[in-house]
Amino acid sequence: MKKEGLIQALLFCYLSTRMEQRLQFQISSTDVIDQRLDRFLASRLGWLSRMRIGSLVLQGACVVNKEVAAPGYHLRLGDVVEITIDEGGPTAMTPEAIPLDIAYEDAYIIVINKPAGMLVHPTRTEKSGTLANALAYHLNRDAIAVAAHTARPPIRPGLVHRLDRATSGLMVVAKIERALSILTRHFHRRLVDKRYLALVHGRIEEDSMTIDAPIGRNPEAHPKWNVSIAGKPAETRLRVIERGARTTLVELEPVTGRTNQLRIHCAHVGHAILGDDWYAEDEIPRLCLHASRLSFHHPSGGDWLEFSSPLPEEFLHLFIGSLIQ
Repeated sequence: MKKEGLIQALLFCYLSTRMEQRLQFQISSTDVIDQRLDRFLASRLGWLSRMRIGSLVLQGACVVNKEVAAPGYHLRLGDVVEITIDEGGPTAMTPEAIPLDIAYEDAYIIVINKPAGMLVHPTRTEKSGTLANALAYHLNRDAIAVAAHTARPPIRPGLVHRLDRATSGLMVVAKIERALSILTRHFHRRLVDKRYLALVHGRIEEDSMTIDAPIGRNPEAHPKWNVSIAGKPAETRLRVIERGARTTLVELEPVTGRTNQLRIHCAHVGHAILGDDWYAEDEIPRLCLHASRLSFHHPSGGDWLEFSSPLPEEFLHLFIGSLIQ
């Protein structure tokens, strides 16, 4: 067996021996009061899918103030939430030796430049090849050497936020529970600066604009998420970087964080993102949306960190092509 394969096999055994995990949270004034229980848990347990969290709650694995609670229970100040996670079979903690493009790493966080086409987390139909699987391998590969001498638990990647499978770019992942809790609060309070580069259809004449259009979900429509009067408020700031003959390179700043917000808002103003197979009609092989800048306070010490990721090469080729048309 090759060395990487041996490490992966040992890691799987190491992680699978610690499948049951009990976590406790107390709702404080810094949390979102009146938030649904399942949504709160999804914000704290980034390594689990929302479907898995909902299943655990329905199975009675989660209690609030020592009593079994429903997924839709609205949390109150002082509530104590306890959940037992019994992870059997392939999960986000199944290690896979997938190369990672690491922009920064320390004892608290890791900043990744995610490639387009990679899922952040396993789904019901796809159990491997995700960013979470790659992180489970990377963060625990040194654990085998010390496993026999210490009771150190495995490092579980704390997914503070996510990117669509088709979107590339920067993500910050917490390595310890305290960092996950702090960063999650910062994201909820909009203390994080996120910027995206996008190549959109058409020539935008305005230098900048604010797109303020509510977004909602209609399970009978395709795509299910779109601008809807009955939806939740959503705001995106758009700034033109360069104009081509048929396309425009823009910077997008999501003021709110609704599902598919940037894709929906660009399509809503008549400038869908190139390669968007939901909101545009073209034959571009990938979604031209890239998380190019990410800035936030470090969860330990509070230093302001700024990261940037250059325009993907395929974007550049498409834009240059539009300039000479």
